[in-house]
Amino acid sequence: MRVAPSQAVEDYLKAIFRLGSEAGVVTASALAGRLGVASPSATGMLHRLEAAGLVSRGEDHSVVLTPAGRSAALRVVRRHRLIETFLHAVVGVPWHEVHDEAEVLEHALSERLEARIDELLGHPTHDPHGDPIPPVDGEGHTEAWPHRLLDVPPGSTLQVERVSDDDAAALVHLAELGLVPGVPVTVDRLDPFDGPLWVEVDGRRHALGRGLARMVSGSVR
Repeated sequence: MRVAPSQAVEDYLKAIFRLGSEAGVVTASALAGRLGVASPSATGMLHRLEAAGLVSRGEDHSVVLTPAGRSAALRVVRRHRLIETFLHAVVGVPWHEVHDEAEVLEHALSERLEARIDELLGHPTHDPHGDPIPPVDGEGHTEAWPHRLLDVPPGSTLQVERVSDDDAAALVHLAELGLVPGVPVTVDRLDPFDGPLWVEVDGRRHALGRGLARMVSGSVR
C-alpha cells in the first residue's frame, strides 16, 4: 500500500513539476516565489525531498524530479485538473475560481472518488484552461507548452489551446475578451518599447499587455 505524501510535499512536487514545464530550470528561489514562502523554507523542504529520493540537485543547485518524484507530482496534477474540470463542468464554478478550490480539494480526493469523477466526466483529456490531464499511470504524459501568443509573428493566427491559471483576475479579463481555449486569435502587431500586443478576436481588436499575452498559448496556423 502506497503511503500518501503530506500536503506540503505534494504542493512542492507539483510546483517543481509546473516550474520545470514552464521555465525548464527550477531553483530554490523560483520555487519559493511560486509557493509564496521564504527561501530558507524552500531550501529546507528541498533537502527533505532529496533525502526521500523525490528530487535531485545539480551542481548549479537546480532541482529535478526523480522518477519517483515525477510520478508523485503527476498524481497530484491529475487530481487537481480533474477537480477543476468537475467543478467547472458539473458544479458550474467559473473557470477563474476553480484553481483555488482545487488547490484545497486535491489533497483530500481518494483514488476511488478520483476514478468515479473521471468516469462521470467521460475521461477528459484537458481541464477548463486547456491543461492536459495526466493518465492514471502517468505514462507518456507531456507538458510542453505550445507557441506563446506573445511570440507569434504579426499576420499569423493562433488557435488558443492553453491559458495559464496563475492569475484569477487575468482569467476574468481574458474570458471577457474571448481569449479562451478553442478560439482563433489573429496577431496584428507588437508595439515597440514594451508596448502592447494588438490582436483580433472574433472581429474585435484588443491591446494586450505583454504579461497577459504570455498567459495564452496554442498552435500557429
